[in-house]
Amino acid sequence: MTDEIPGVNMDDLRLKGFRVHAMQASQELPLRRGRRDFYKMGLVNGDLTVQYGGELLELKGTVLFFVNPKVPHSVVSRVNRTSGYACLFTEAFMNSRELQDSPLFRAGDKPVIPLDAAQAAFMDSIFRKMLAVYQEDYPYKSDLIRNCISLILHEALRIQPPKQATAFQNGAGRVTHLFLDLLERQFPIERPNEPLRLRNPQQFADRLSLHVNYLNRAVKSVTGKPTSAHIAARIAAEAKALLQHTDWSVADIAYALGFEYPAYFNNYFKRLTGVTPNAFRKV
Repeated sequence: MTDEIPGVNMDDLRLKGFRVHAMQASQELPLRRGRRDFYKMGLVNGDLTVQYGGELLELKGTVLFFVNPKVPHSVVSRVNRTSGYACLFTEAFMNSRELQDSPLFRAGDKPVIPLDAAQAAFMDSIFRKMLAVYQEDYPYKSDLIRNCISLILHEALRIQPPKQATAFQNGAGRVTHLFLDLLERQFPIERPNEPLRLRNPQQFADRLSLHVNYLNRAVKSVTGKPTSAHIAARIAAEAKALLQHTDWSVADIAYALGFEYPAYFNNYFKRLTGVTPNAFRKV
């Protein structure tokens, strides 16, 4: 499966660490899907549906859209032509800690921020500045574009503060953050011979040095869902990604997700999704 994107020189991206381009109104966005090796953020004008990490997201009007390279994504459908700007960059180009800590690229969050007219105009000016600088011979353009990217990230957080910003006002919020962070850091699974280690609430509680009942109460009070539901949903999402975007056998995927026998994984997956792994892969 190719990762080529129309209008984007991938060798150029990997060489310099970043790429900025404009999406013309007449341009067809790629329908290909897959995990790529770069982060992406865009200013999108249009009306389209995007599949991101197994969830369908509706992009209407003018929005900022952030893509974590570890999360499978693709354009599913569009109502009209889409225009805007996109900036692609590698983890090495930006400060990796800044990216890993940013809620904008957190795999479990929805990476879409709607903009009003004033916000859209401001973001448009930043993307146009990046595009102009990218096309120039300015010797320090990498530094300038890094600053533009950081400005966009911080403005996005100012426009739409992360939900967890108020969660740490109490102990339950912090425990929930630690649990969700520990859960997410297990993914994506890249090799079948490195199976999932933490698969149930007791294992997470032990790792966090908490009583499992306290962990469950904290997570349920903050999110409205029990710890086991979060674990099951994330394992199911990873199972879908592996079925869709790898050629691993169902048995390999089962072992990678920590199931002792493929039959256990088949029953688990069907209970959560309503279909068997093989049936899901054929859709």
